[in-house]
Amino acid sequence: MSDKPWSKQEFEQKLRAKGEYYHIYHPFHIAMNKGECSKEQIQGWVANRFYYQVCIPVKDAAVLANCPDMATRRKWIQRILDHDGEEGDPRMGGIEAWLRLGEAVGLDRNDMLEEKFLLPGVKFAVGAYVNFARRASWEEAACSSLTEMFAPEIHQSRLDTWPGHYPWIDEAGFSYFQMRLSQARRDVEHGLQITLDHFVTRAQQEKALNILQFKLDVLWSMADAISLAYEFDRKPFTGIADQSICHKGLL
Repeated sequence: MSDKPWSKQEFEQKLRAKGEYYHIYHPFHIAMNKGECSKEQIQGWVANRFYYQVCIPVKDAAVLANCPDMATRRKWIQRILDHDGEEGDPRMGGIEAWLRLGEAVGLDRNDMLEEKFLLPGVKFAVGAYVNFARRASWEEAACSSLTEMFAPEIHQSRLDTWPGHYPWIDEAGFSYFQMRLSQARRDVEHGLQITLDHFVTRAQQEKALNILQFKLDVLWSMADAISLAYEFDRKPFTGIADQSICHKGLL
């Protein structure tokens, strides 16, 4: 096996090729985008995905905490503002937009904020991602964010298909998908440049591919947990508890 580094163009192609493992190809996501999911299944997905949205700025704060480069911090901090929103700014952040998506599909925002429907499997997967960002170098954490390369396709697909497939959803709730189209493309440009510039030896490039696969594993595992609970009716502690059971807080 050659240890010669790939060119930046070859390396980028290999990173983008990882898109074939993006969770858009998970059977649950395929069913959602075909209009085959029930209201409960859509609600279960929205409620659980909300935990991911809440933790993204925590992950990004970990990247900033580990990054000594001022120029990078100036750019990266925009990701936190995109999700948390800015005080006094009439434009909502991604977390608020997702809460409104939850309301549009019939969920109560307090139920989402209190993690009423959160599945342990989703929480473990998201926690693994946040903890990786805390422990890894800032360049490695930036690399793990590159699943954003594949995100615009899935957001556009929902904008194109959900209004027809799920007319019971208030279309005002789709603003999250719309706002992330441009934000994700901007973030990819920055994260990709960091990755291409930092991972320069063949061993480093192979590591970067493995880091990106880890993040893909996180997203796929979330979809697995949601599918098991809402598609196959195998929620955790079924037959033992008559309500959702999951530990609280980000441990």
